[in-house]
Amino acid sequence: MRSDSGLFKGLNPTVTIASKVLVIGFVIFCAVLAEKAGAIFQDVSTTVLDNAKWFYLSLVSAVLAFLLYLMVSRFGHIRLGQDGERPEFSFLSWVSMLFSGGMGIGLIFWSVAEPMWHYADNPFTEGMSDAAAGMAMRLTFFHWGLHPWAMFIIVALALAYFSYRKGLPLTLRSILYPFIGERIYGPIGHTVDILTVAITAFGVSQSLGLGVIQMNSGLNNVFGVSNGIGVQLAMIAVITLFAIASVMSGVGRGIRRLSEWNMLLSVVIVAIVLAIGPTRYILNTLLQSTGDYADNLIGMSLWSDANADSGWQNWWTAFYWPWWMTWAPFVGMFIARISRGRTIRELIGGALLVPTLVTFVWMAVFGGSALFEEQQARQAHEQAVAEGAVAADAEFAGGAVLQATQEDTTLALFTLFDALDPGTLGSLLSILAVLLLATYFITSADSGTLVLCTLDSVGSPEPPQPIRVIWGLVIGCIAGALLYAGGLKTIQTASIIAGLPIAVFILVMTLSLYRTLRREPMAAAMLPPQARPADADLDHHSGQDLNTSAGDSRDTREPVLEA
Repeated sequence: MRSDSGLFKGLNPTVTIASKVLVIGFVIFCAVLAEKAGAIFQDVSTTVLDNAKWFYLSLVSAVLAFLLYLMVSRFGHIRLGQDGERPEFSFLSWVSMLFSGGMGIGLIFWSVAEPMWHYADNPFTEGMSDAAAGMAMRLTFFHWGLHPWAMFIIVALALAYFSYRKGLPLTLRSILYPFIGERIYGPIGHTVDILTVAITAFGVSQSLGLGVIQMNSGLNNVFGVSNGIGVQLAMIAVITLFAIASVMSGVGRGIRRLSEWNMLLSVVIVAIVLAIGPTRYILNTLLQSTGDYADNLIGMSLWSDANADSGWQNWWTAFYWPWWMTWAPFVGMFIARISRGRTIRELIGGALLVPTLVTFVWMAVFGGSALFEEQQARQAHEQAVAEGAVAADAEFAGGAVLQATQEDTTLALFTLFDALDPGTLGSLLSILAVLLLATYFITSADSGTLVLCTLDSVGSPEPPQPIRVIWGLVIGCIAGALLYAGGLKTIQTASIIAGLPIAVFILVMTLSLYRTLRREPMAAAMLPPQARPADADLDHHSGQDLNTSAGDSRDTREPVLEA
């Protein structure tokens, strides 16, 4: 399956060629016929959300419950590798890479904008009120909390388990082994990997495009740099070169160091905003919103707007869930790549809880600051009405941050910085945010490139260097082409459609993982003898073939199957 010589040495020619043809063909279609493609995908995505919303909501909640069960169950101590193996990266480096690969650019983009949209309008409270402020944070926490990370972790856990524990390739095809066996190396496996490559390429490219647009807005806000396609394409070119250099140096050097830098710079920005912003309000918001989130978690998870069917959920929750699913193969594989040697309990606990708590702090600091500014503006408006300075029937249209958000989402964060300090410190925060966007851009691009190369090379943790350069250039070119042709929205809509087959695959993945874990010797050893599975070999290491009989005593450090 992997070529040993020639142009495709170290690669799977079928996946390498077919995936690039599919990706490039689709990009050309979206770029040339952006309006027509957008209309088609919009109609299909609306139909999918209208009819499959219940499936998305129930699946994501079920996966989260399953992961929490695994974390506290007898399966939690199973190591994702050989029994004596230890993690490759320190906990701090690991968490930094989790955060950078998972939500970096998105958090910066939406940390102010999403609370503002929910504050202005949501189906539960009156807009721009005290209740709306609390609801805005609850909904933001919900959309960026445990549920998206559950999608990433189920993929990461299944990949790490079947690859590092069972010796199968680090690709999505391996998850199907308990059901189809050796046929994962045939057309079925190729199809799974090709589709994974295509979806990953689209998702990464779109994220990079959105990140560059926000960076351009920040530079325009601080330095007056023109806000246009020429500047954005130049930024993509420069940052793509940095991303290629990073991915060439490998996970242990480039990606790890940049991720640690991202965390350090994020802490600096959060500390400054916490210091100059409404500190007491932010801390109270963090505490209250976390409790509010925990108290309403089950209800929010299963709420489907069955009676009103207002459409709000299709714009937000039912839109987010398939969107996170399209990111799950990419982020999940990256998490699996950096998690070898950790136990199931460590992976779930660390990757589910720690990034979620960090996200809550981030959202509370920036979203809370924005809400405080809006609350102050609303109170000033009410005071002006009471004093007769403003007509009694004059409606409050929102403060500066809300109005900027409604005008252009990319301006929300920078408008907040200007509101907190219109002088030097506000400009400094904007510069630091642009710099953070750039480094998150690089880590997203190089981690995405690494995943694409890993799929092309049949799960090799160290793919050939030439394919890293090729995919790095391709990702940059796709982002630039879609930005130039206005096709980013088309790709976003198409990704929602892609969420449906991925959702089905995640369901199969969950069943496959649970089925195999139940036969895991290390887990069975914790059961009473009468409750142990008949095919669980408690005398041998657990890294053996999925089909190995109890009498097979071969060295379990060897791969189960050779590609």
